Amino acid sequence: MIKNMLKSTGTTVPELRLTRTDGPAATPNARRAKARQRVCVLGASGTIGRATAAALVRSGHEVVCFVRKRSGVEGSLGQAEIARVFEGATVRVLDPTDAMSLSRNGFGDEPFDTLVSCMASRTGAPKDARAIDHRAHHNVLDAARQAGVGHFVLVSAICVQKPLLAFQQAKLAFEAVLIESGLSYSIVRPTAFFKSLSGQIERVRRGQPFVVFGNGNLTACKPISDDDLADYIADCLQDESRLNRILPIGGPGEAITPRQQGEALFALLGRPPKFRSVPVALLDVIVGGLGALGRISPSLAEKAELARIGRYYATESMLVLDPQTGGYDATATPSTGTQTLFDFYRSVLAGAPAPERGDHAVF
Repeated sequence: MIKNMLKSTGTTVPELRLTRTDGPAATPNARRAKARQRVCVLGASGTIGRATAAALVRSGHEVVCFVRKRSGVEGSLGQAEIARVFEGATVRVLDPTDAMSLSRNGFGDEPFDTLVSCMASRTGAPKDARAIDHRAHHNVLDAARQAGVGHFVLVSAICVQKPLLAFQQAKLAFEAVLIESGLSYSIVRPTAFFKSLSGQIERVRRGQPFVVFGNGNLTACKPISDDDLADYIADCLQDESRLNRILPIGGPGEAITPRQQGEALFALLGRPPKFRSVPVALLDVIVGGLGALGRISPSLAEKAELARIGRYYATESMLVLDPQTGGYDATATPSTGTQTLFDFYRSVLAGAPAPERGDHAVF
């Protein structure tokens, strides 16, 4: 039942220097933003990447999208489909794990002002995560410097603030490299995405119960839509208060629990709530069993890591973590945008297409 929501990798994290997430922007490598910039977008074929490219085009920037040969959810888009997706932008196909491909097929000899990376590993497997989340970003940073890029906008994840998993450590490791790179940066750490919370819409519509872990109130989040997050990312190019900052961000409204998500779905369908509880202890058994078997089987070791990821999201909130108390703080979690998760549920139930979730599904 548990599938990979994000990624995993075996990279360890170096000691990080502290970077403010509030207050005024740091100034050593701050720069004045141009009204119109030449921007390359990495990971542009994912759902957040597509929305970000579109937001940048709407903002009047010259946008060049860097995509892999097979892009989109689970590599479902070929080159012809990719070209149709990015209206108003240029598309270049390359291999981000290959420094030569980045230079020859991506940046070329052309200058760029800003690089926006929405890139993430496709499958969540440790090997893929190491190749994309860590090493490829190193390649990109090196190529960006050579292309004269002055500002790097990195889409990370809010869960890296409590790095219990390998993929979180890898993301933190690259964040540290970027911070020390000399480029101005904006590190955006979003909370939960709508697509990650959309997997139970159809099961509830079919009359099945909404599945929760424990009592359904173990965690909370401020979900953010693709478009609202994309607008926030695009504004990082102009808003100097976001320079040289780590930027946790959620969607509008109060933090909501899984139980509240289920109650909202049933209310929208005009049905009484019906829940099925999965004990967290069951996840512990699965993690322990796969971990033991993984010592003799690499494939099972990978599944054990995915199970650990599932347990993490079943027990940890996607909110700002208070380092002094060790608790999650909904009031300290910034909000942006206009679309709530319940607006999204309403639109899907009314016939709007549900997002392709690929490896970001839990149920």
